Amino acid sequence: MPLFCFDPRTFGPARSGFGNSKCGPKRAKFILESVADLRKQLESKGSGLIVAYGKPENVIFDILANVDVNRDKIPAVFCQEEVCTEEVALDAAIQANIETHHSEALFQKTWGSTLYNIEDLPYPDGVNDIPNTFTPFRNKVEKNCAIDRPLPVPSKEDLKLLNFDLKSIEKCSLTFMPTLADLGYANEEIEAVMEFDTRGVMQFIGGESEGLARVKDYIWDKDLLKVYFDTRNGMLGADYSTKFAPWLAHGCLSPRFIANECKKYEKDRVANKSTYWVVFELLWRDFFKFFALKHGSKIFFKGGTINSEKSWNHNDKKFRAWKDGKTGYPLVDANMRELSVTGFMSNRGRQNVCSFLALDLEEDWRYGADYFESTLLDYDVHSNWGNWCSGAGMTGGRLNRFNIVKQSKDYDQHGDYVRHWLPELKNLPIEFVHEPWKI
Repeated sequence: MPLFCFDPRTFGPARSGFGNSKCGPKRAKFILESVADLRKQLESKGSGLIVAYGKPENVIFDILANVDVNRDKIPAVFCQEEVCTEEVALDAAIQANIETHHSEALFQKTWGSTLYNIEDLPYPDGVNDIPNTFTPFRNKVEKNCAIDRPLPVPSKEDLKLLNFDLKSIEKCSLTFMPTLADLGYANEEIEAVMEFDTRGVMQFIGGESEGLARVKDYIWDKDLLKVYFDTRNGMLGADYSTKFAPWLAHGCLSPRFIANECKKYEKDRVANKSTYWVVFELLWRDFFKFFALKHGSKIFFKGGTINSEKSWNHNDKKFRAWKDGKTGYPLVDANMRELSVTGFMSNRGRQNVCSFLALDLEEDWRYGADYFESTLLDYDVHSNWGNWCSGAGMTGGRLNRFNIVKQSKDYDQHGDYVRHWLPELKNLPIEFVHEPWKI
């Protein structure tokens, strides 16, 4: 009986400890689309998807209350194993409610969302032994582990629905689907996300169907996999990078499926540095999830995983200028405005705006990470907080301080990107477009 819960502690008016929306309306819209597509796919297999609005621990408790143990099988609840503070606390609450209602009920967590199985890691003590930096982790894992093939699609018999009466549970059924308004978003927020801003790199629509279509388009139809390494640092247009991230973040695409497609491509067309590099990038996702499991809540601490005593500032005026794209540094401002409007930012952009906030302004990096959590379409807790913690120098790895002006000239040589997002610079000559203060 597949189930998806929209948790009111995550959507709509829910706020983080830093004052940002836990999940902005753009990502909420993407998730709604993804859930609707999942339901459609399950229904095509003779199954269905129960969608509910409520705290998952309470929704599951209410569903189990409808189970007759004398008639039905002993109930079991399955979910993906999570590793970060809020997710682990939710799992604990679900398990406690299950045990309260049915002491014989099962609660089973399954590892997922990574290229490599956690039990296959080549370290004596599992994740506790992984290095704190990526390169030695990558070298050892690539040498000693294999990426499993994706699992086959379940059969209709496997997905056959049990017959449960859900009529007594409010906002919980095989047909219920909330709207953004139902989730608590304001009318102006909803209106802002309903129209695609054509300045964005592409239109991201949630769901497995759209994710698979993007994989087919990028790898097979446009034949772009072979040039990924050379184009990946771009910032304008749909095809400088794969743009798979939003679908990966929400489970619409499997990293193993993408790795398998890359392997097929290498066999059928060409194998080169670019075809390897996409899988290399996927391995970063693995690293940060394992890293988060190793270090627990420390990835959210001001001093990071190294317990640094560095003193961080927080100046509301400076942070607001960074957030609104009004720092006066064109590359930073263009990227932040793109993020605000579209929910997306290039990898190159993310590194630069993180470095600028944390290392140039010396502002508390957690405010930046939290704003990204609120705004990104492709937010996942491990990659976002792990990257920010690392970018601020709070993981003990090499500190990369980016020279913003040099980065601007290297990756936006003619100023096309900054002019695209900063119309006030459209008439500036190239020699001033990245350093307007020199006029």
